[in-house]
Amino acid sequence: MLLSELAGLLGLKHSGVDRDITGLNTLELAGPTELSFLANAKYEPMLKTTRAAAVVLEEKYADRVESALISENPYMDLAKAMHVFSRPQGCLEGIHALAFIHDEAEVDASATVYPFAFIGRGAKIGPNCKVFAGAYIGEDCVLGPGCIVYPNCSIMAGTVIGTGVILQPGAVLGGDGFGYAQVSGKHMKIPQIGTVELQDHVEIGANACIDRAALDVTRIGAGSKIDNLVQIAHNVTTGEDCLVISQSGVAGSTKLGKGVILAAQAGLVDNITIGDGAVIGAQAGVTNDIPAGFMGAGSPIQEKGRFLRASVYYKKLPEMGKQISALEKRIKALEAELSRGKESE
Repeated sequence: MLLSELAGLLGLKHSGVDRDITGLNTLELAGPTELSFLANAKYEPMLKTTRAAAVVLEEKYADRVESALISENPYMDLAKAMHVFSRPQGCLEGIHALAFIHDEAEVDASATVYPFAFIGRGAKIGPNCKVFAGAYIGEDCVLGPGCIVYPNCSIMAGTVIGTGVILQPGAVLGGDGFGYAQVSGKHMKIPQIGTVELQDHVEIGANACIDRAALDVTRIGAGSKIDNLVQIAHNVTTGEDCLVISQSGVAGSTKLGKGVILAAQAGLVDNITIGDGAVIGAQAGVTNDIPAGFMGAGSPIQEKGRFLRASVYYKKLPEMGKQISALEKRIKALEAELSRGKESE
């Protein structure tokens, strides 16, 4: 589409030459019909060399390029432009004859169900949902409008999913929580009879697992995004708009407040509370409650600034160890010399 048309769709001001736009790319790789963006000032010199047809940027940079879309937040507006040009996955519409749909399931006429998907008894699939090949949707599951269930997802019985939820390939919702009791030295399974609830506009990454509750519900708050390979244990609840990054693990009955961020490989023990807006750094180990707004890192976790200062000294430990050994030798030598002086008196 023309740059001016795109500007109208995004609600942005257009400056310079109007050009055809066929896609998007980086400043370095963009071709003469592609839109790019400048969201970090350190890449500003690349405006001189980019071949992009136009650039999304702040107004102060507009005179550096022939064509621009003026934005107060270039990265956000580029994301909006990507929605315009993105091609949705899939090539089918309607309900394929090779899908299994139980007679007592309800699938909206506007939904798409691919071959070899399974939809169990009592399940309800809302308007405009897409269920890709190999997906399993168990008994009494509910999918709200506009959900996308990509290939090989497993949604176990009783799971409730809100509007506009996206499940990336291989995600598992409602598998049994890890619950066992010690009986005569053996591990006796505790039935997990609760459910899983995903509120509106949640996204679950590939091969992430959200366990069903032992009792009650495991709940992911509206707008939260769970990355690939994340483990959310039974009875965990999150507030709205949380971000849980790849390979993080949250143990049972832990509560995340609104807007919490867990960076990659963070590990949280069970039965703790993370306050609203807290940020937990990569590979952090969290064993206690965290207050709202806290920014922490390290294992065990500590305040971010303290962790960074400690990290500086950690790198110096081998050198400091040698210095301490040398000081110990000098102290012993001085003590020996002092002792000899006293004896001579």
